[in-house]
Amino acid sequence: MPHLQFDINKKLNSKDKNKFCKYVRDSFGKIMKTGTDHVAISLRELKKDALSLGRAKDNEYVCFMNLDVRVGRSVKQRRELVKCYVKAVNQFFSVNKENQYITFTLHNGRDFNLYEKSLENWIKDDDPLNKK
Repeated sequence: MPHLQFDINKKLNSKDKNKFCKYVRDSFGKIMKTGTDHVAISLRELKKDALSLGRAKDNEYVCFMNLDVRVGRSVKQRRELVKCYVKAVNQFFSVNKENQYITFTLHNGRDFNLYEKSLENWIKDDDPLNKK
């Protein structure tokens, strides 16, 4: 169950947040070769001075992403996801690409839990909540 966290120092409108979350979820499924029912997204709006990135100028918006995912994804997949999400944050919320910072935390499947079960380790094209 990936937990995709976005911290941004900007007030956002509900319509854009909903569209963004759908885009994030759908893109994750496509790039990471998995279903999307188990994808968790946190989008936190913080005050302007609550985030700081060394290369950002004063009063510029920034976005930090912490992407908790299951082990097994390739560097190529992770880089594709980074580029996809940086472009999306820029397009949806007008945060400069240079003012975004992304970290991945890789977990074994059993680290991710829903009410009904723990997830298994990732395999290509899995859909952990819709196993036959």
